[in-house]
Amino acid sequence: MAYSVIKKPSDYFNTVLYSGDGTSNRSITGVNFQPDLVWIKNRNSTNNHQWVDSVRGLFRLGSDSSLAEASVSGAFNSFDSDGFNVTEEANWEFNNSGKTYASWNWLGANGTVANTDGSISSTVSANTTSGFSIVSWTGTGANATIGHGLGAEPKMIFLKIRTGTNNWQVYNKSIGSGNALFLNTQDASSSNTGWQSTDATSSFFYVSGGGAVNGSGQDMIAYCFAEKQGFSKFGSYVGNGSTDGTFVYTGFKPAFTLIKPTSISGDWRMHDNKRNSFNVLTNTLKPNSSGTDDVTSGGLLDYTSNGFKWRTNNTYSNGSGVSFIYMCFAEEPLVGDNPATAR
Repeated sequence: MAYSVIKKPSDYFNTVLYSGDGTSNRSITGVNFQPDLVWIKNRNSTNNHQWVDSVRGLFRLGSDSSLAEASVSGAFNSFDSDGFNVTEEANWEFNNSGKTYASWNWLGANGTVANTDGSISSTVSANTTSGFSIVSWTGTGANATIGHGLGAEPKMIFLKIRTGTNNWQVYNKSIGSGNALFLNTQDASSSNTGWQSTDATSSFFYVSGGGAVNGSGQDMIAYCFAEKQGFSKFGSYVGNGSTDGTFVYTGFKPAFTLIKPTSISGDWRMHDNKRNSFNVLTNTLKPNSSGTDDVTSGGLLDYTSNGFKWRTNNTYSNGSGVSFIYMCFAEEPLVGDNPATAR
């Protein structure tokens, strides 16, 4: 029996690298599906992260910024059957000449449905196979529940008010629903009532009446992730402060990792199997920073057939006694039709 129902993880999540050429209507292909969330970062210049999704349409949010969404019409043109279409444009970084880019792409439903599972009706693009949904609703300024469409409990939620300048709110099961992190800051986990101190369910998640999570009359967006065996893993670990670092078991060979120290202040850090196609992985981008791809001499971590292992004593990746959370997506399941092998 296959370890994962998802035989080819890149049919649901994939990283694609490309070099900007300054042209109009540039088709970026090789994603393997029509993405519903595209996250793009200019790797060799200081520019914002760009999040564009099919539910909001041609508007961007930046994970490194608390700013409201802005139109990218004329810069990001469309979500296509094997990727997306972009144009060089002065205000936004999608295809500027001489720049290198990374894009991280997730498949939703390639469409939306109305969801009435929560106390507020939401608009949802949900992929129940891979455990990913995009959820949009209008805030009421009161305690509420929001249907996410996954049919499974989300372990990670990124939430942003689209029309305001509040921080990105992060729900993570490992730190508890009475706490929160902010995707655009270095802040450690802290007590927060935005999730009503109540865990999300298989049908909906909880929000308070606060402006950052459910502002009255405000447009809200959330990206929800449920764990799927052999494809995705969301959890926590404690660093050991050694270059023979902590090993984190995921049950698959990783394609992407995002980590954050929670007990101390520190950057979010992301790695993937395309910027570094072999061990040791050295290229780090920070979702809360507009900075360039940071290449650390001496190496940072290995992707193995069943997880990832740190090769650094860096305080903010593997600090002794420091608590971290992580989200991870698969390149190959550990057991299945095409079982994972070492890199």
